[in-house]
Amino acid sequence: MTDLKPLGGITLAQGQVCLEPMADAHLAGLRSACAEDQAIWDIYPVSMIGEHFSASVTKMLAPSSRLVYAVIDADAERVVGMTRFINPNTDGVVEIGGTYIAPSVRDTGFNATMKKLLLDHTFACGYAKVEFRVDTRNARSMAAVLKLGAQQEGILRKNRVTWTGFRRDTAVFGLLSDEWS
Repeated sequence: MTDLKPLGGITLAQGQVCLEPMADAHLAGLRSACAEDQAIWDIYPVSMIGEHFSASVTKMLAPSSRLVYAVIDADAERVVGMTRFINPNTDGVVEIGGTYIAPSVRDTGFNATMKKLLLDHTFACGYAKVEFRVDTRNARSMAAVLKLGAQQEGILRKNRVTWTGFRRDTAVFGLLSDEWS
């Protein structure tokens, strides 16, 4: 499973959470959603605000080993973020990452529903493991991944340089298919 074809580019939805394959029609809403929390981008690998938005979108949507979703609040009928599947490997492992959701849907159960949709779909497609890689400065994301039942597998020290030039430490979490229910 070195490609993302088994995951397809299908829409995933439950309640107010809808994940649609990213399309040009989502970009204006994504720009607005990303601008709702300008401070958070300092701990992301790339910036999705202001002058950085277009270049980051071009890179994000370039043909590669990732499948990008627009995250939509179906109740409000608006884009509230993004997430993606990244780097599948021959051992049936894929990463879920590059996730951002607007403050308006944080701490509401929205993220848990979104991750449940992604994980259910991933394991139904035959993947054996999902990984999450989180900047260790992002305590909110690390706590959310642990709530899913993922186990912290280690920390990659100073392994990635962010758009600000900061050399970050990355916490790696894993969730096996037989641990997910």
